[in-house]
Amino acid sequence: MKAVVYTEYGTPDVLKFREIDKPVPKHNEVLIRVYASTVSAGVVWMRKGEFPGSKFFTVLVRLHFGITKPRRSILGFEFSGVVEGVGEDVRLFKKGDTVFGTTTGLKNGAYADFVCIPEKRKQGVLALLPPDISFEEAAGLPIGGMTALQILIKAKIKAGEKVLIYGASGSVGTYAVQIAKYLGAHVTAVCSIGNFELVSSIGADEVIDYTKEPITKCKEKFDVIFDAVGKIKHSALRPLLKVSGKRLSIYTLTDEKVAYLDLLCTMLSKGKLKIIIDRIYPFEQIVAAHNYVDFGHKKGNVILRH
Repeated sequence: MKAVVYTEYGTPDVLKFREIDKPVPKHNEVLIRVYASTVSAGVVWMRKGEFPGSKFFTVLVRLHFGITKPRRSILGFEFSGVVEGVGEDVRLFKKGDTVFGTTTGLKNGAYADFVCIPEKRKQGVLALLPPDISFEEAAGLPIGGMTALQILIKAKIKAGEKVLIYGASGSVGTYAVQIAKYLGAHVTAVCSIGNFELVSSIGADEVIDYTKEPITKCKEKFDVIFDAVGKIKHSALRPLLKVSGKRLSIYTLTDEKVAYLDLLCTMLSKGKLKIIIDRIYPFEQIVAAHNYVDFGHKKGNVILRH
């Protein structure tokens, strides 16, 4: 089968197409023909071997994923596709099912024609594709959606509270705007002026252009501030918080559960959530897709169509 591998950290050019053996599902695994995957922030961190803006977290990344070169040679943390086969102990899925999920914690990722996913595991998720959703949309939902959902749920947002989302046009940010609205908040989104229409269309009540005036100059006080891109120091945001306000960061530890996916899918079915896709690239153009994301101005999700 065709796969994209990398044997060293670096620019998108380290990603190389190779022919490798098609995986065979173990007794508890589902073999999936991958139809779509994503170029997520996590994938970029792993490709570069560095965590943006933090030497400490970069060291942790290298300790976990490989000090001098990557231990995991196939990237791709999100996917959607069709079940090709199942192991003898699999009960929840069958051949022909359309599914989506993550490869978190597994040896290999979704940048390949096929991937084997355990039916159940602690670190990642696998679920049936919701109705009326494309493979491309489904691939862009799990990580950004679950991350925003968990972080905002922890804040215990009440109806009418004022929530500021910094980095509102990215993958996590676009989900955060919609989830905060779903929870009843009055949402102020921070992004560049070119993304005003996008964040307004998904529910932002007010929008601030950070390129015109630093967010620290804002005179309003907020109940919750969520830095969805991890670029603002806590000390800079503290003056914007109410006395009992809460500051949230993308760097908060989160996990992956099918229950979170189910809640996101419920929001989708109610028309309360949209999956924002910036660009879709053919899998063969994976280097171009990574170069685009490296530029740093993607809106929502960048998808690879296999």
